[in-house]
Amino acid sequence: MLLLNATMATMDGSPAYGLVEQAAIAVEAGRIVWAGPASNLPAEMRDQEAIDLAGRLVTPALIDCHTHVVHGGNRAREFEMRLEGATYEEVARAGGGIVSTVAATRKATLDELVAGALTRVDAMIAEGVSTVEIKSGYGLDIENELKMLRAAKAVATQRPVRVRTSYLGAHAVPPEYKGRADAYIDEVCIPGLEAAHAEGLVDAVDGFCEGIAFSPDQIARVFDKAKSLGIPVKLHAEQLSSLGGASLAARYGALSADHLEYATDEDARAMAKAGTVAVILPGAFYTLRESAVPPIDAFRAHGVPMAVATDCNPGSSPMSSLLLSMNMACTLFRMTPEEALAGVTKNAARALGLDDTGQIRPGLRADLAIWDVEHPAELAYRIGFNPLWKRIYGGVL
Repeated sequence: MLLLNATMATMDGSPAYGLVEQAAIAVEAGRIVWAGPASNLPAEMRDQEAIDLAGRLVTPALIDCHTHVVHGGNRAREFEMRLEGATYEEVARAGGGIVSTVAATRKATLDELVAGALTRVDAMIAEGVSTVEIKSGYGLDIENELKMLRAAKAVATQRPVRVRTSYLGAHAVPPEYKGRADAYIDEVCIPGLEAAHAEGLVDAVDGFCEGIAFSPDQIARVFDKAKSLGIPVKLHAEQLSSLGGASLAARYGALSADHLEYATDEDARAMAKAGTVAVILPGAFYTLRESAVPPIDAFRAHGVPMAVATDCNPGSSPMSSLLLSMNMACTLFRMTPEEALAGVTKNAARALGLDDTGQIRPGLRADLAIWDVEHPAELAYRIGFNPLWKRIYGGVL
């Protein structure tokens, strides 16, 4: 495949999106073999049939690095409750929140979970997404956590999309373990991780470090097991309070710490030193009507890479649009459009431990998005508008 007459945003770390006008991109066997100004295209590549993009913008295909798209049911009633004044914590303590989704997920069959997830993943693919991270965490027993991870893996067999799975057994304490969080970690979470790893279902291990979920010490026990199995970790941290989750993630060399509304400058320093990506999730901030804003300036100052994701889930972020997430990151958190695009391409890849995607350069996967826009800033600028023209996945248009 040869793409000509393109405006190319390489997102390779060069200033101004790594923008190249009148660009060409050559693809062979699912990989990018050449990318640059068309005038420099090697002679041996000029003879193949080309696709004229008429000046359209080409970016790396988008990556949604934090989702919960596999789940049963919905929580529209809780949406009403929050509008009536209930806080996220109050909803959770009343038996709603994550626990209500647990009941629906346990009831659903594997096929039902896959079918539900595909409706959300289809919307993501339609916006140029090539890679989706999918978490467990709504089963909260060994059988149903495995069922969720199997459903996540099945998504990649039914759609042209790459799936990375995260084991989130430490998401919430299920009703049958109420008041016995330590026992849940010992009897369900850690044995469930071992079983999921043995079945080849786990790409990373996640946890929810929060007052309504698990303490840093409890999460550390799960991370110790992950480390012993050679599995990278990531963490929901500092979303609702400052509990020390971000610094814990940094101590374990986590791929990412996510949410981070209550993170501090010291957290940013620790994450920078560890190479931990800050995953910004404006959908949850918006839905929960939070007021604390992630310390974007601190992340910039200390050189913490920032990713952006949908956090697509039935409770705190019922959103599947990564383009909308980009706009929210800019509007609500004052990220720049370039930071937002880096956040759903190269930094999102880094948050998943992937080094073969997220940029346009030779040797990487040919996962590309072609947009009917003139400049990359338009992707974050528009609201509720999808300018995708075509998507290229593994070299296939």
